[in-house]
Amino acid sequence: MKKIKKICFTLLILTTLVIPTSAALRPGQSGLSVMSLNEDFDPLDEHIMVTITIDEIRALKTIDTRSNPNFYLKVTINGEEFISDVWQDMIYVENPNWIVSSEVPKDTEFVDVTIALWHQGEGGDILCDLSSGDGDGTPARTVELTYSIATGIWFGDDSLKDPSGYGRFSGIDDGSIYEQDDDCELWFTISQNDFDSDGFPYWLEVNLFNTNPLVNNRGEDADNDRVPIEWEYTFGVGYSDEGSDIGYSLLYNPFVWENHTALDLDKDGLTNIEEFKTWQWGSDPFRQDIFIEIDQMEIGPNGEGSVVPTQAYDIVRDAHARHNIVWHIDDGRLGGGEFLPFTDQMADVDLADWYMEYFMHGDAQNWRRGVFRWCIVSYSYTWAPGFLFGSRVNNVRAMDAIFLATKYHDQRARLFPFFDDLNLDAYTAEIGRNYVYAGGIMHESGHTLGCHAPGCDARKTVWPWQTNYWVYANYKSCMNYRYVYRGLVDYSDGTHGTNDYDDWGNIDLTVFNPGAHW
Repeated sequence: MKKIKKICFTLLILTTLVIPTSAALRPGQSGLSVMSLNEDFDPLDEHIMVTITIDEIRALKTIDTRSNPNFYLKVTINGEEFISDVWQDMIYVENPNWIVSSEVPKDTEFVDVTIALWHQGEGGDILCDLSSGDGDGTPARTVELTYSIATGIWFGDDSLKDPSGYGRFSGIDDGSIYEQDDDCELWFTISQNDFDSDGFPYWLEVNLFNTNPLVNNRGEDADNDRVPIEWEYTFGVGYSDEGSDIGYSLLYNPFVWENHTALDLDKDGLTNIEEFKTWQWGSDPFRQDIFIEIDQMEIGPNGEGSVVPTQAYDIVRDAHARHNIVWHIDDGRLGGGEFLPFTDQMADVDLADWYMEYFMHGDAQNWRRGVFRWCIVSYSYTWAPGFLFGSRVNNVRAMDAIFLATKYHDQRARLFPFFDDLNLDAYTAEIGRNYVYAGGIMHESGHTLGCHAPGCDARKTVWPWQTNYWVYANYKSCMNYRYVYRGLVDYSDGTHGTNDYDDWGNIDLTVFNPGAHW
């Protein structure tokens, strides 16, 4: 019955609809406002349903010293409240699959949305911090958004070009990087139904894009700039309510050619073309992203070797997330990553040959070069547990590859509590192994960020009887040999005194790129 009703409604619209174009935002124009309008924002659909999808939840700080968090969410859409079930004992909720929808008025453009993340604890529930607001009160921790049914975009505590990225909240944004205040990050999307299912609301198609609201336009590239309309829509439609500049504008215009091969506004080494190619994995052209492919060696015939614990990836990812750099790992989950043939004679391997065979897959034009860093995880090497090495393809050099030996790192993990004095409240052998590998990965990948500060890789810094152990004691960075395997999976911010260095303030995500000046 509903299907018949919708067909009849559609036929009625088709017989009477005249698509207006006079209000359309033409190429080069900006500032179109709809606040004064009082109209049916989507005459093609009987109802407008606003949907919020929670994609991921992560604790960036310790929420409860006695256990892992028991997260749950409270979400309101125009005052209608939704409360999730509790995700028990989880630091990271990677696939919550929690989706809520609410019907909203068709003649009112703006929809109020709030999102609050809670931890259910024995001593009472704790409101986690997702907001950039200062303080400990509810307004400073809860996210408040305004969603437009006219354009399908939102703004408020999350907006286009904000520090944490579009569709990502981070409690770190209040400047509390090294404070213990229940900071978390949350990934989400907001959407609504539209007749042709292309993700572009009716009003936007008719008044802003001048496209047909009866035709699915996804995949189109009207301006031939190699980026489809849906990407330029997601990262191109902005809203401003400052001063007299109230309304919508196009930061990227789907109908005007833009040189996306040269645009890298967030300076992460990825052009907009490459940001589009990695969009499916969460990249954002206004927030820095790092992609790294890890190819691990097969276990040897006598059980030699091991694989990197996935918890190590989470530790490294969290360290970057606290600085609004999103660290993406591909160990086979993103279409790359594979197992390399076992050899205990890694020093005899031509790394250039392996780079071309296993990372480039024999294609000298493989687009992943300059997008992904490459990491070999091998059983052993003769002279180093880890190192940076360069690649050369078509006579263009890149400092984009690192090596890690499992033999050394596994041995280090076994000796961890004796040699490294790990400062963790609940130490286990597996936790030690996670931190050893995380420290090794972050140290070596730091070289692809240009970390060559005084004290970085300085010799005679490992043991207390060595001279530089004390000279660079204040350089609290895993780039310092003293701290690589001691649970300090972080770079320094330069605030610790003499001979410290601000790694975070000086890293350059572009130096790994082919042809970049080192």
